[in-house]
Order: sequence, then structure tokens, then C-alpha cells
Amino acid sequence: MNAGKKKLNIWLVLSLVILALFLIFVVYPIGLILYKSILMEDGSISFAYFTKFFSKKFYWSTLINSFKVTIVSTLVSAVLGLIMAYLLRSIKIKGNKYLNILIVISYLSPPFIGAYAWVQLLGRNGVITRILNSVFNTKLNGIYGFAGIVLVFSLQSFPLVYMYVSGALKNLDNSLNEAAESLGCSTVQRVWKIIVPLITPTLLASSLLVFMRVFSDFGTPMLIGEGYKTFPVLLYSQFMGEVSTDAHYAAALCVIVVVITLVLFFLQKYIGNRLTYSMSALKPMEAQKATGIRNVLAHVFVYLVVLVAILPQLTVITTSFLETRGASYTGQFTLQNYKNILMPKNINILTNTYLFGLAAILLVVVLGVLISYLTVRKRSFLTSMIDTLTMFPYIIPGSVLGISFLYAFNKKPLLLSGTAIIVIISLCIRRMPYTIRSSTAIIGQISPSVEEAAISLGSTETKSFIKITVPMMMAGVLSGAIMSWITLISELSSSIILYTSKTQTLTVAIYTEVIRSNFGNAAAYSTILTITSILSLMLFFKVSGSEDISV
Repeated sequence: MNAGKKKLNIWLVLSLVILALFLIFVVYPIGLILYKSILMEDGSISFAYFTKFFSKKFYWSTLINSFKVTIVSTLVSAVLGLIMAYLLRSIKIKGNKYLNILIVISYLSPPFIGAYAWVQLLGRNGVITRILNSVFNTKLNGIYGFAGIVLVFSLQSFPLVYMYVSGALKNLDNSLNEAAESLGCSTVQRVWKIIVPLITPTLLASSLLVFMRVFSDFGTPMLIGEGYKTFPVLLYSQFMGEVSTDAHYAAALCVIVVVITLVLFFLQKYIGNRLTYSMSALKPMEAQKATGIRNVLAHVFVYLVVLVAILPQLTVITTSFLETRGASYTGQFTLQNYKNILMPKNINILTNTYLFGLAAILLVVVLGVLISYLTVRKRSFLTSMIDTLTMFPYIIPGSVLGISFLYAFNKKPLLLSGTAIIVIISLCIRRMPYTIRSSTAIIGQISPSVEEAAISLGSTETKSFIKITVPMMMAGVLSGAIMSWITLISELSSSIILYTSKTQTLTVAIYTEVIRSNFGNAAAYSTILTITSILSLMLFFKVSGSEDISV
């Protein structure tokens, strides 16, 4: 009886500790933002800050701008991702393994790096702009504004749709497609009437993820928006602006963002639950060798899209080796940019990125495994509450989380602002939901009878978890951890709010160098980040034993 209580207590204590952590680092900061949004300077409670937002066009028009950019970018990403996934799954494209890697790399780099690279290419003084102006004797104004923001977001987000749809097509039973072909349906008819309806749940789910990601991003519109101001830019300027700031008004803006993203999240859950189906791929879709004009067009389209998507990374790597004078390049080869960023005063930016990332990933893996085990194997009201709370960081934009952390941990007893700890915790909280989801899926595939057999042979429940369940999970967990690591080192939205001169990371350094027009240094930092992502991706393929990434 005592042994039973002891076993029960271990999992109960773990559940309570994890719940306490989420209450302190998720519920408390968000609750404080809600409170600050209705707290006036004189201590009274009022909704005046919300009235201020919706009564002035200057403010609410940023929300309309955000929706316009996000809707168009999501539609373009969905169409492009669907076409790319179908072509690479149905037609044998030469070098498709490497094309897949390039598509994933184009997604893993932060959107603002793409924005900065496109400024180098299509800005007022960009390489392509100068060529077009010279050839056609015109004066193009560059990539700035609505069209530029949509271009950057679409090219950076379509790989997410591609990965989801590619995974759905892999599980599709191709016999339905073949039956339609034997009945005389053309390729376009088969795609539109058979394949698209079957993968609609996946397409909608991935599109909503793109929507949430694009809606909360501030780096891209900040760099190339110019007069086209979006809601995240307004939020950032209200909290971090150089001219004037209003913490309570910024809190009200955070609440508006949280409400919008919550609605989107529940919409995604609703659509997913209503449209989800299961299909056994008795005859999975296999890539067939195409001939004639169809083969040529498929290759040209895929290569062209991948080239345009990866162009920002190629531009950044190339320009990192060019000499700069002010904001322009001389065209001379140099290593000075790398010498600048590897100086003793700058080297801590690299060490911070890797050390903070590794510390956050360690926490993510440990907590992710424990939380997924508790929610799958130890179902109770307590573990259900933990499961719900772990999804909040997934919903909340990084900038909101960063602002809430500064509000919550800016005084004793939890004075964390300005420290490495607050950056590590924010990175951990932001990326944990992904690892929890993948770990939960892995535990679901491990039969409880394995643990029961170990217990029946005299092992304790804790020992069977550590020695049997965890090793069986590890390959999948490590694969998920590597992907989390890649997205974690690319995190900007929360880090830009929480950093100090001592806790600067690569993404913050890139952003600040771009703002200062030190494009050579920014390119060198970006190249290091890109190479780190590529090497991590290679490690993912090695650990997972997979040759492609599909969700």
C-alpha cells in the first residue's frame, strides 16, 4: 500500500510542479497584461484604452492592414504549397531530395532576413532594380509596402503548407486517383475533384498556421513596410518606441492580439475536428516519370519556385563576402564582415545563441517528455489542465509573450528581466508545444503492455518509465528537438523585447545591424545562422532516418 502511494506521489508531485511552472510563467504574465489593459494611471478600472484604439483610424487601420497582408499571403502560400507538394509527390523531379531540403531551409530562416535580402535585390538601390531601371529606362520604387510584405511572407510561408500537404499526399490512397483516370478525368479534374477534397482538412489547418504566423510577425513589415503600418509594428512601437511609449496601451493591444489568435486557434481546432478523416494508403502515391511538355513545365516550375524561395539565403551568403561602404556594396571580395562579428566584443552574440538554445532545448525535451507521458498515461483533471496550458504559448505571439514577461518579472521576488534566464525561459515556453505534440504522438504508439510487463517482473513504475519508455521515445523526441532547435535559434519576436547588450542573440544582432544599415555585418551573422540551420537539418535527417520532412 505504501509503495502504491509512493508511486502515486511521484507523478502527482511532478504534475503539481509542472502546473506551478506554467501558472508562474504563462498564466501570471498573461493575467497581468489583461489587468494592465484596463488599469488607468489613477488606479481606476476602465476600457478607455480599447476605446482609444477603435475610435482612431490611425490605430485600427493597422489591424485592417494586418488582415489584408495576412489573408493575401496565406492564399498565395496555400496555392503555391499545394502545387509544389503535388508536383514533387506525383512527378519524378530530378534532385527532388535536395529541392526538399532547400524548401525547408527557406522556411527555417526568419522572415525578416528574407525581407532584408529582398531589399538588397529589389530595393530602390537593389541589384535587380538597377538592372531593370537600366534596361527599360524606368525608375522603380522598389519592393516596399503591401506588395513587398506579401512577397516575402508568401515565399517564406508556402513551405509550411508544402510540408503538411506533402505528408497528407503520402498517406493518400492512389487507387481513387487511378479510378478517376480510368473514367476519363484529366489531371486537373483529378486534382480538383479527388485530391483537393481529400486533403482539404490538412490544407486548411496548415493555412491557419500560416495565418497565425504571418499575422503576429513584425520584423518584415518593420523593415519594408515604410508607410504601410501593420498591427504588430504598432504594438512594438507603443512598447519599445523611441519617441513615446505607453505600457498600458501596449497591454490593451496585446489583449486584442491574444483574442484574435485565440479565435483563430479555436477555428483551426473546430475545422480539424469536423473535417478529419482516416485513410489507409493501401496504394500510396508514387512519383511517376513524366514525358514531353508536362515534364518540362513541371521541372521549370519547381526549379523556379525553389530558386526564388532560396534566393534570399543565396543573396545573404554572397553579400557577406562583399565589402560595404555605408549601406552599399563596393563589389570587392573581403572577409572584413566576418572579422567584425568575430571580434571579442561581438563573439558573445554567437555563444549566447548556442548556449541559450541548448539550455532551452534541454528544458524542452525533459518537460516535453514528462508532460506528454502525464497527459497520455496519467489522465486526470490535473494533467488535462496542464495539457490545455501548454498550448497557450503556441497561440500567443512572441512579442506579446516578451512584453508580458517584462511586466511580470521586472521586480522582486522574481527579478529576471535583463538576465539570460528570462531569455532561456521565453525560448523554452515558445517552442515547447511542438515537442509536446510530437512526444505525445510517439507515446501513443507505445503499447502500455510493455511497461506493464516490466512492472509485473518487479520493476517500479518510475524505473520502467526511465529505462523502457524514454529510450523507446528517444529517436522521435530527438528528431523533434532538432527541429525545435532550428526554429528556436531563429526566434526574434520575443528576444528583441527581452534582450540586453549582454544577452543579445544572432537574430537580434541581424535585426539591429540591418536597422543601422550595417548590411555587411548583418549578412555575415545571417550566413552563420543559415549554415547552423543547414547542419542541424542534416543531423535531423541522420537521426530520423528520413530523406524528407513532412508533417
